[in-house]
Amino acid sequence: MRRLIESTLLTIDGVIGEPHTWASDYFDDEARERALEQLMVTDAMLMGRRTYEIFSQLWPGLDGLYPDRINSIRKYVFSSTLERADWNNSMIVRGDVASEVNGLKDEDGRDLVLYGHGPLGETLLAHGLIDELQFAVHPRLLGRETPLLRDGQAATLRLVATKTLRTGVVILSYRPAT
Repeated sequence: MRRLIESTLLTIDGVIGEPHTWASDYFDDEARERALEQLMVTDAMLMGRRTYEIFSQLWPGLDGLYPDRINSIRKYVFSSTLERADWNNSMIVRGDVASEVNGLKDEDGRDLVLYGHGPLGETLLAHGLIDELQFAVHPRLLGRETPLLRDGQAATLRLVATKTLRTGVVILSYRPAT
């Protein structure tokens, strides 16, 4: 059975929205190496429509080990509104999210990765389908919308690892408490 790992960038004040506008200053060689290591032990990415739309515009024109891996890896896009997924190796998944992800986890293969914690992450967490949550807490305060959790969502987590990067980003790895 494959594990599902969520990897989310956030600020100290819990903002997750538009990380491409505030996290790039912290994406140095160490962060790139760590991100590539994570991608190399996965064989598919899960994403919602918004993440797909951002990533499919950002990554296809870039070269290097990390962009090459993210462009080539299998991508499952969960959306009821997206009409086409033209980015390399992308497939739109419709229907019951929990059932579809359960099926993917039951397949043979490496881990699955989910970037960010939007509506797809909320659904997967609520259904107990995320095996590990990795929060990369950036030393920034933004004081704006798009918090990690929406009203009414809660989870109890157990800390399993920490790592501090040279840039001051702290990676906190949790597993849902049973």
